[in-house]
This record gives sequence, structure tokens and C-alpha cells, in this order.
Amino acid sequence: MKPITLHNKTFEVFIPETEIAAIVHSMAHNINNARIKDPLFISVLNGSFMFSSDIMKKITLPNTEISFVKLSSYSGTQTTGEVSKLIGLGQDIRNRNIIILEDIIDTGITLEKIISLLEKEEVADIKVATLLFKPEAYTKEIPIDFIGKSIPNDFVVGYGLDYDEIGRNLPHIFKLKN
Repeated sequence: MKPITLHNKTFEVFIPETEIAAIVHSMAHNINNARIKDPLFISVLNGSFMFSSDIMKKITLPNTEISFVKLSSYSGTQTTGEVSKLIGLGQDIRNRNIIILEDIIDTGITLEKIISLLEKEEVADIKVATLLFKPEAYTKEIPIDFIGKSIPNDFVVGYGLDYDEIGRNLPHIFKLKN
């Protein structure tokens, strides 16, 4: 597959669409086997929309719901270190078993903010599922329950992930070419 150019940067295929599908299938299997009672999946927008859609098609747990939150900590290819809550939950989630769906966890700043907000809502339990995880960049102590794939600390785009809002529609995940 050929490299692509987004804005002024060149990216090469890093995780092809077929591998993404296999990762999502495996993660859904592991979540289903965890037998979490009446889970509320919380998809972190915008990046996790493709991942959330694909994984939810494979979740077989009874009484499953999904909701969405939108937070942001990126500008260009760098995290800003600050999280802004843009859109919140519209329902009572007290005593619910929550599964956070993230496209990628790098520093953990966004995850820490989301968990802080959820704990204030007195939820019963919080699990974290992320398609991609950057262990070299992770600075928090929050356990991540379901990891699709650990990757180096490279900038990636595609399959919901963006570079200044473009590239989300790409079926593969691309990494910044050196």
C-alpha cells in the first residue's frame, strides 16, 4: 500500500484493515467472556467512533447500552496536556457498570479526566477498553482492562484517528513516516 499525505505530512500503512478487524474481534471476545452485568459502553468521540461501531456489533452481553462523550486533548500531532469536556452524558449512570471505549491511550490524560468525571457519578465499576495503547507514553496508574494492540510512541491516523480533523475515514491505521 502506498503512503498518503495529509496536510503537510506523509504517512505509511502501519495496521491494515484486516488486522484491525482481527483485533476488534479478539477484544469483543474478551469483553464478552468477562461477563460484565448490564454494561454501559461509553465511546470517547471523535476518534473512537469506528472502533465503537465495530466492537458493538460483536458484543453479546445482555442489556448492553452505549453512550458517547466528547473530550479533546490534541492539537496537530501533539497532546496539549489539557482536557476539555465538550459533550457529556445525558442519563443517570449511578450504579452502572461502565466500559470506556477509547481509540488510543497514550499519556492517559484524557482517560484520567473521564474516570474522574464518571466516579463523581457514583458508577458501580469502570473498565477500560482501548484499540491502541502506547506504553512508552503512558504516565498514569489507571489499569487498562482490554488492550487491542500496544504500539510504539508514533503518531498514527486513520480508522477514526485524525491529524487536525482529517484522515478519520481511512480504513487502515497509518503512522507518520520518518
